[in-house]
Amino acid sequence: MEQKGRLVVISGFSGAGKGTLMKALLAAHPDRYALSVSATTRDPRPGEQDGIDYFFVTDEKFHAMIKEDDFLEYAGYVGHYYGTPRSYVEKNLAEGKNVILEIEIQGALHVKEKIKDAVLMFVTAPDADTLKERLTGRGTETGDVIAARLSRACEEARGIENYDYLVVNDTVEHASELIDTLISDERNGNASDNEAYWVSANIDFINQIREDLKQFSKGE
Repeated sequence: MEQKGRLVVISGFSGAGKGTLMKALLAAHPDRYALSVSATTRDPRPGEQDGIDYFFVTDEKFHAMIKEDDFLEYAGYVGHYYGTPRSYVEKNLAEGKNVILEIEIQGALHVKEKIKDAVLMFVTAPDADTLKERLTGRGTETGDVIAARLSRACEEARGIENYDYLVVNDTVEHASELIDTLISDERNGNASDNEAYWVSANIDFINQIREDLKQFSKGE
């Protein structure tokens, strides 16, 4: 019987490169991973395909799915709903694929309540200065926009203590392969080999980035 896959929840700071890491991971190991596809009540944008980019559903269908407990997590955003369908995730897990779900911390903690063996990973740049450079872009944004982005990054770190692993995105190749190794070891019962990457072993590093981001957001 094929070994069941693991659900891996990826969160992280804006500008940490989560999306790039996910693309690299799937490109390198397409047979081992599947990206979770969210359901949404918003209309498709040009080029988006139902079942690939999102499951596009009506408000009525979305609320029926809530009643049927078919979401691992869901939230409203700018007048529309977004959610992670349990059935899609469980189908891929049963087929032996590791399912990657990229969401924010609050949603991640809801998922962990429903799927106890989900692996939670938080992605960060090597330091706050690098995050600031990525968030401030090419110098075209106003000071207020930059401050708002940095303030949001501070918010994104709340709850990180509940995560299993911290992944520092120093290079895409190294960080994506590290994620693959951590997941493989989780599946094979070798998680204790990776203590250096546990969030609990990196609290001082995390607190330093938090403090630096806080100072940046104040303009210091």
